[in-house]
Amino acid sequence: MKKSIRRQIATIFITLVGFVLLVSILINSWFLESFYIRNKQSTLIGVYNAIDTASTAGELTSERFVDRLNKLVEVGNVSLVVVNNDNKSYLTATTNEVRTREMITQLMGYLVNQNQDKGKLLKSTQNYEIRSAEDVVGGGEYIEMWGYLSTGNAFILRSSLESIRESATISNKFLIYITLVMGCIGSVFVWFFTRKITNPILELTRLSERMANLDFEAKYCSGGKNEISVLGENFNTMSEKLEETVSELKNANYELQKDIEKKEKIDTMRTEFIGNVSHELKTPIALIQGYAEGLKEGISDDPESRAFYCEVIMDEANKMNQLVKNLLTLNQLEFGEEEVAFERFDIVELIQGILQSNEILIGQKQAEVRFKAEKPVYVWADEFKAEQVLRNYLSNALNHLDNERIIDIRLTVREDVQKARVSVFNTGAQIPKEEKERIWNKFYKVDKARTREYGGHGIGLSIVRAIMESFHQEYGVDNYENGVAFWFELDLK
Repeated sequence: MKKSIRRQIATIFITLVGFVLLVSILINSWFLESFYIRNKQSTLIGVYNAIDTASTAGELTSERFVDRLNKLVEVGNVSLVVVNNDNKSYLTATTNEVRTREMITQLMGYLVNQNQDKGKLLKSTQNYEIRSAEDVVGGGEYIEMWGYLSTGNAFILRSSLESIRESATISNKFLIYITLVMGCIGSVFVWFFTRKITNPILELTRLSERMANLDFEAKYCSGGKNEISVLGENFNTMSEKLEETVSELKNANYELQKDIEKKEKIDTMRTEFIGNVSHELKTPIALIQGYAEGLKEGISDDPESRAFYCEVIMDEANKMNQLVKNLLTLNQLEFGEEEVAFERFDIVELIQGILQSNEILIGQKQAEVRFKAEKPVYVWADEFKAEQVLRNYLSNALNHLDNERIIDIRLTVREDVQKARVSVFNTGAQIPKEEKERIWNKFYKVDKARTREYGGHGIGLSIVRAIMESFHQEYGVDNYENGVAFWFELDLK
């Protein structure tokens, strides 16, 4: 990241350290000398007070005071000359005789007012003056103090300024070296130190990116007890709350979508239902109305004709009644209002019972029904609904018989998938390939003329589909060279 907070913190810290060190060097260069001069003035005044006190007490030349004075001038780097009233050296503390004579000459110049215009006056009192001056003989600058002691003896104190400048130069060089070394060490320290601060922040950044993409598995794991850790815990809490909220929204959206689809399905089914029922009821109502009017107007007085009219009316009314019953059954199945009661029963026994109850109809259709089963086969399903499926398949086979007029019912046990498949085959015309998926729709008829002939309404296979879907089982139809086979499967376990 170009604007990484880690880099920013490191840059700010290093810049601040460098700035402090640079200011220290500048202050050292500009103000160290004046500070040193003020400090040196205090040293000179301290030495003056010591010799003045000793002079007043008559101990100026005592061995004890001389030892003390030597320590003072050595520590303060001060040269000292005190002369008596005859202008002869009375007390000295210098590096050599040349320096002593030079200082006596300088003092004499002050005493006769010859050196008053030389150097810079730093401080002046009734007893002494402090000046900065230049050493004419040896060169270089120094700070000196001259005046009179309380006993009347003249004195001069001197301390070199060259040592001050040398100390300032050495100090500046030392600070520069320290700046470079501390800058390097500080940079490494700051770089690693900022990792401890920025790593949790970077983790929070990645966490927020994943949360923005609705990935709520991401959690803050760095721990700790500082403000960033509290923020991380808040992120975790927010992630959990957002996950719950999004989940609730998805569930609500899913339920809403289901409701919308169900409403659309109901609207579509209502429209189709009205259209199909109107179409299916139009013919029987017209026939009933026509024959009833004929009976009323006495079109035929023949008892056989009136009986025929009545049979037609009753037959059409029966078809309408059967249509309504099938529609009610289908409606309950499609909307899940019909409860499914799973139980274990013998499918062989069920098939045999259906064939036995349809013996008269089979005989009327002149059909040859083939079914062989050597032992019971137990399956799990709603027995009543499974019977409806079988009766619809058998009825469909009887109504579409042709050629050899054979109906072959087969029961195949598939142990590998624990399924039992029942197929009902009838000889006759095949179902066109493009029609195989549409035959399961309500009111759909492949051969409308033939369906009308046996009183079908195209609902039987729709009931089969609804039942098998409520079972969550497979069903279908296959074409063969000499006929068609409808099948369905049930669980063995």
